[in-house]
Amino acid sequence: MKKDDFNLQNFLPYLLNRAAEESSLEFQKVYKDHYGMLRNEWRVLFHLGNYGEMTAKEIGERARLHKTKVSRAVHRLEERRYLLRSRSDTDRRVENLMLTTLGQSVYHELYGIAGQYDAKLAAQFSSDEVALLRKMLRQLAHME
Repeated sequence: MKKDDFNLQNFLPYLLNRAAEESSLEFQKVYKDHYGMLRNEWRVLFHLGNYGEMTAKEIGERARLHKTKVSRAVHRLEERRYLLRSRSDTDRRVENLMLTTLGQSVYHELYGIAGQYDAKLAAQFSSDEVALLRKMLRQLAHME
C-alpha cells in the first residue's frame, strides 16, 4: 500500500472514535459541570442505577473498564455519598456496591437528561437509520 492509499478520514476506528467524542461532548458537560463527575464515574453510577447492586469487578466487566479506573470512580462516588460499599456475606474480599438515596436521585436526573440527549442525536436520522446504526454499533461492540 502506498502512503497516499490510506485515508485516515475513512478509517473506521478513527471515524468511530471521532463520532463517540463528538456525540458525547454535550452530555459530558452536564455530568461534569453540574455533578463534578468524570466519564468513568457516570459510567459506574449508570451501571449501578441500571442493574442494582453490583461488585466493582462486575461493573468493570460490563463497562469494559480497567479495575483501577473502576476503583477510582467508586472512591470518588463514595466520597460524594452517591454509593455505599458493603462486604459480601459469602466472600469477605468482595464488596457489593449500591447507590444511596442521593446517588439514585442523581442517577434519575442524569437518566432523564441522557434520554433527551439520545433523542436529540437520533433526530438527525430516520428511525430506520437509527435502528440500523444501533444494531451495527452493538455488533461492533460485541453486544449482540
